[in-house]
Amino acid sequence: MNAPISSSVSTAAAGSSAARLVLGQIAAAAALGLVVLYGVAFAESPLAHNAAHDVRHVTVKPCH
Repeated sequence: MNAPISSSVSTAAAGSSAARLVLGQIAAAAALGLVVLYGVAFAESPLAHNAAHDVRHVTVKPCH
């Protein structure tokens, strides 16, 4: 007759949990990307810095 309330509540909680998980993964990927970007761009190692610099030239992004 009537659907149990607990079923609709658990479905909503599962959707909310999945959304939080996806947002957490996106935030972690963005943070890792920024760390890698700035870590390589300001690296003391000429090899890492020059590789990042060359990628900027290849992708036609201004760097000077």
